[in-house]
Amino acid sequence: MFYEDVHVGDPLPGLTVTVDERQMFFFSAATYNGHRIHYDKDWARTVEGYDNVLVQGPLQAALLARAITDWIGGRGRLVEYAVQNRAVAFPGEELSFGGVVTGKRLADGTGLVDLDIAGRRGSTVLMPGTATVALPRREESA
Repeated sequence: MFYEDVHVGDPLPGLTVTVDERQMFFFSAATYNGHRIHYDKDWARTVEGYDNVLVQGPLQAALLARAITDWIGGRGRLVEYAVQNRAVAFPGEELSFGGVVTGKRLADGTGLVDLDIAGRRGSTVLMPGTATVALPRREESA
């Protein structure tokens, strides 16, 4: 994909994922996250007051970043990325990750594209944010 192919208002292709407890276990291990709320259902229910264990916010953020990097391809770069964790997600729920192009600009010859991004469970926004990506320009490829 090239900078010239992207327009304000374009949606990113969505990424839909149903996180399971096995994936959560491996993510916790890889990130050294030992918080019991991500693996101990009794703890999540009795101590924290949730119906189930919670999908890690950083895992949701990684999936949202993956939606962006899948869209920009191997020649694009994720330049800026900021998200806020606003709601909980449980394993087994279908989560969707995506965004929309909100701006374009050239900076020192680099094609930058601004995005509003979000992770969602149905209509609930779990993780809103913004990102900027750098995309190659056609003239660079000639």
